[in-house]
Amino acid sequence: MVGHLDADCFYVSAERVRHPDLVGKAVGVLGNNGACVIAKSYEMKAKGVKTGTPIWDAKVLCPDGVYVKRDFYWYEVLSRKMLDIVGSFFSPLEYYSIDEFFFRAIPINHGQTLAQAATAVRDHIRDVAGLPITIGIARTRTLAKLFSDTAKPFGAVAVTDRNHERELLARLPVTEISGIAGRRAARLAPYGIRTCLDLADADGKLVRQLLTKTGYELWLELNGRPVTPIRPARSPHKVLARGGSLMGNVDDPKLLWAWCVRHVERLIEELHYHNVRTDSLSVALAWKNGESTGGLCRLPCPSDRFDELLDAARVALRRAYLPDATATHMHVIAPELRRARGFQMSLFDPPNPKDKAVAAVKTAVNEKFGRFKIRSGTTLHLPAVYRDPANDFDICDVRGKVCF
Repeated sequence: MVGHLDADCFYVSAERVRHPDLVGKAVGVLGNNGACVIAKSYEMKAKGVKTGTPIWDAKVLCPDGVYVKRDFYWYEVLSRKMLDIVGSFFSPLEYYSIDEFFFRAIPINHGQTLAQAATAVRDHIRDVAGLPITIGIARTRTLAKLFSDTAKPFGAVAVTDRNHERELLARLPVTEISGIAGRRAARLAPYGIRTCLDLADADGKLVRQLLTKTGYELWLELNGRPVTPIRPARSPHKVLARGGSLMGNVDDPKLLWAWCVRHVERLIEELHYHNVRTDSLSVALAWKNGESTGGLCRLPCPSDRFDELLDAARVALRRAYLPDATATHMHVIAPELRRARGFQMSLFDPPNPKDKAVAAVKTAVNEKFGRFKIRSGTTLHLPAVYRDPANDFDICDVRGKVCF
């Protein structure tokens, strides 16, 4: 049996842990630039506010709501606390995302049922960490996640009987399955496949034809045949990227370059952490007119050095740049990763000792006094970004998660 744990309205619940006066109020958590709601309480959801709703629309729908800016550093603190608690009850344990875990479900105490074990863990996390969570236990990951979603909020359910499984699957639209959204559901609808039970009862060959290998694996899991094991550690990265919204409209090339350098510095942190180098660097831009462009620069040899990647980023950005256009999003991507190894010095120019020493000092200072205390002077064009502490930490900086 497989268990799935999912925190209820995690970002909101995390804010309520340190601000108990928010309990019972309509609360929305805002993204970096405060422009949209990235998480909302059940009270705010009831007013019609959805994830992604712009703040100006949310305030019309829910004028009495409390809106706070996200703090991923705090959310990671509570996430790690949950991880430790669940790990003390169940093993192996997969750190799937900041508020979701999968685990092998075995009763905690002799003579205890799985439903009782799920309830005990749920209550213990609430008592110790102050977080409401929901646990679902079933024969596979897909089933466990489906059933935990149906038990929200603050639920604990163990579905061990096939008839009970079928009863629940019959109530759920096929879009409730993670990995099947509108487009895939549209492919299934002409064949009368509209509920999760319809999909489970469909012919496997037809499902593979319509939804490829990924959909076929979901079909197997719906029928109680596990495909994906519990992964205590994530597979090595094949691609690393950093970027996102430019926090507004950017048409100044100097400002665009400053964002690019910021993302290169963040990307290098990841390359060093995962002990990998990249063969190339690409820059992807999204423009206000709806167009997307990209530029790629190949490196003479795999690198994780700031000076070399900065030169590559300059070339890649130039190739992606549209004169007189306004950019809204940027990503800097290392698409071809290789495990960091030594190389024969006689084949390449030796690293500049001065550059190496400067990089070492920069790393040491930032590790001791805080991220980006020392950074490239090019990023001085972004005072608002570095002045706002919400930008010091991002969801992708949480280490060890499997999903991204």
